[in-house]
Amino acid sequence: MYDMDKRAFGAFVAQLRKERGYTQKELAARLHITDKAVSKWETGASIPDTALLIPLAELLGVTVTELLLCQRQEKPMEPEAVEDVVKTAIRYAGGKPKRAWKEKGRWPLWYSLSLMIGLLGLWANWTWTGLPEVLPTPVLLGAIFGAWFCFFTRLTLPEIYDQRAISMVLDGPFRMNMPGLTFNNRNWPHIVTAGRVWSCAIMAGLPLLSLVLGLLCPTLWEMVQLWVILVLTLGGLFIPFYRVGKKYQ
Repeated sequence: MYDMDKRAFGAFVAQLRKERGYTQKELAARLHITDKAVSKWETGASIPDTALLIPLAELLGVTVTELLLCQRQEKPMEPEAVEDVVKTAIRYAGGKPKRAWKEKGRWPLWYSLSLMIGLLGLWANWTWTGLPEVLPTPVLLGAIFGAWFCFFTRLTLPEIYDQRAISMVLDGPFRMNMPGLTFNNRNWPHIVTAGRVWSCAIMAGLPLLSLVLGLLCPTLWEMVQLWVILVLTLGGLFIPFYRVGKKYQ
């Protein structure tokens, strides 16, 4: 079984860097990180984020496998050895991130209440005013995104997000791409909170709004309901994301 030896890894990186003729500052600049980060790798104080393994290996002229094993490979590896390297990479990645469901808080309760209110609101619309065709979709989106933000989202981002400007979060099936906004561990908690607030508000608020307007001014509501729902759904999601993301970026 292969295990990551930080000192061996650092020594191997330092050796390869010198062979390629890079200074620590030059290597750091090519990876868009600080030279202090490279220095910490080479002294064994830390290891790079998994997102940097491929570009680091390419710059140093080795394969990712060789980088993980801290030595060059003269011949193809046996299948059993490859399996061990894969396990090394998984352990190296730092294990599973802490998820929202492990966090102490009331958001799961607020999510459950909002979902119940939203379902009752849809039923009330269908019974008393007629259910608008566009209404179930944002409520469903709120339920899906709310489940992610309240139960499954990771509470911190990988270290690479604090070292480089990244405008996309990829976490299992979850994808968030925000052009013009970079994610990091300063703004991520606020973005998660904004997502939770939006999800609960959309689930509980839109059906109630539709019910009230459908009872008070049915003709006008039928004319504007599509645009109102689109603005509240999309604007209510992206505007807060950008505002808190930029504020704490």
